[in-house]
Amino acid sequence: MATSWRQRWLLVVLTGLRGWQLGVTEARVSTDVLLPYAEGHGPSHSHRHVRDCQAVTFGTRTFESWPSSSHDTLPVARSSVFISDMPGGAESSRWVYGHMTVVPDPLRQLSVLEPGGPGGCEKNRRVSVEETAAPAGCLYAQNAGFYNITSDGCLGNVVSDGRMARDSGGVQNAQFGIRRDGTLVFGYLSQEDVLDRSNPFEQLVSGVVWLLRNGEVYINQSLKAECDKIVDMELFRDFVDVRSARTAVGHDVNGNVVMFHVDGQTHKRGMSLWEVADFLKNNGVINAINLDGGGSSSFVINGTLASYPTDTCEPGSRWRCARHVSTVLCVHRRRCWPADCSGHGVCTAICPAGFYGLSCAEECACEDPCACDPHTGSCNSTSNRGTNSRAVQCLGRRRQKEAYRHEPYLTEQTWLIITLTLASLLLIRLLAHFLRATRRWLLFGFSYTQVPLSDVKGEALTYSFLQLH
Repeated sequence: MATSWRQRWLLVVLTGLRGWQLGVTEARVSTDVLLPYAEGHGPSHSHRHVRDCQAVTFGTRTFESWPSSSHDTLPVARSSVFISDMPGGAESSRWVYGHMTVVPDPLRQLSVLEPGGPGGCEKNRRVSVEETAAPAGCLYAQNAGFYNITSDGCLGNVVSDGRMARDSGGVQNAQFGIRRDGTLVFGYLSQEDVLDRSNPFEQLVSGVVWLLRNGEVYINQSLKAECDKIVDMELFRDFVDVRSARTAVGHDVNGNVVMFHVDGQTHKRGMSLWEVADFLKNNGVINAINLDGGGSSSFVINGTLASYPTDTCEPGSRWRCARHVSTVLCVHRRRCWPADCSGHGVCTAICPAGFYGLSCAEECACEDPCACDPHTGSCNSTSNRGTNSRAVQCLGRRRQKEAYRHEPYLTEQTWLIITLTLASLLLIRLLAHFLRATRRWLLFGFSYTQVPLSDVKGEALTYSFLQLH
C-alpha cells in the first residue's frame, strides 16, 4: 500500500509540473497529463529480453506484419463518430464519444508528420494537430507519438515520408510502421529492424502498450515487455487502468489502417486501455498500439478541431484549446507511388480528377475536372493520360464528349429528307386552298341582282348589275 501511495503521489507531482511547464510555454493551462513512466521513455532492457520474455507460441517474432490494402477508389478514408454506452460495473453505465477512421490505401494516403512540418523533431517543436495538419492538406489527423516533458522533443522512433526524423536507439516501445512495399508493422522492433534498408520504413512512430496482437488483447504481455523497473510498474499500471482520453492506431483484416480517438478527462471520463482494446477487437481490429493520450488526444477534420480537449485556453477560462503535441498521423489524398514515379520522372494522375497540388489538397477551378493538371491546376492539361483507372475513365469521358461535340447531330441525307417533307406539306396545303376557291366558283357561277333606285322626281327606277356570288 505504501508503494502504491508513493507512486500516485509521484504521478500527481509530475502532472502538476508538466501542467505548469505547458501553461507557461503555451499560454494555456494543461493539467490532464497521462504519463506511462516516471522518467525516460521505455525500458532500458534489450530487444533480446523482449523476445525471450514473450510467449513461446510467438517464437522469436516480436512484431506482426500484415499486407496493407490498396484501393484506387474514393473516398480516401471513412471517418465515423461513435457514442457508446460503456458498462460501469458497480456504477451506472457511462457514455463515451470518439472517432474511428478507416484508411483503405495507407501506403499512399497516410503519413507520420513531424510537429509543425519537416524538421520539427530536430528543433524540439510542439504545435497543435491543427497547425501541423493544415499545411499538409490532411483530411483527417490525430496526435501520434509522445514527447519529452522537459525538452519538448519527439520520443521514440519517427520516420516521416521515408526520412528518419528521430532514432530511439533501440528503446523497446510498441511501434507502428509502414514499409516501402506497403507492409503494416505492429509490435517491438530491434535497432536492426528499424534501420533495415532492404525494405525500409516509409512511416514509423512509437507508442506505449501493444493493445491487440493477432486479434487478442496483449496488454499484460506489454507490461512485461515495456516496463522493467519496479518503481515504474505501479505508475505504468495506473496509466493502463485509468479512464482518460485515448488515441490508438491499428488495422483490420483487409489491411486498412484504423485510427481511433476517444474524448475524456483523466480519472473522470473516457476509457481505460483495457476498454480501448476490447472496443477495437469488437470492431474488427487485428493489431493495434496505444499512442499519446490524456490532454494530448486531439482529432482534426479538414483543419478543424473535432474533439473536445481538456486544456483551458487561459487560467479561469471556460474555453478549451487543443494542446501542443508532438508527431501527427495525417490522412491525405493519394500520392504518386513509387516516389520516383516508376522512373518516368513525372507522376501520371497523381490526384483524382478535379484536384491538384501537394497531397492533392487544392481543388481545380476548371469547368471540366478532367482538364485539370494534377500538378499545377491548369485547365488546359492533357497530362492525366496515365494508367490510373480514374484517369483512364476521365480521359474516356473527355474523348466521348469531344466526339459528340465535333460530330453533327444529323446527317446530310437526314436533313434533305426533312426539308423535302416540309416542302411537300406546304405545297399540299397551298393546293388545298386553291381547290377550295375553284370549287366555289364552279358551284355558284354568275347571277343578276336588281336594286330599286329613286330618281330626282321620286319615280322608281330599276337598275340591273352583275353580281358575282
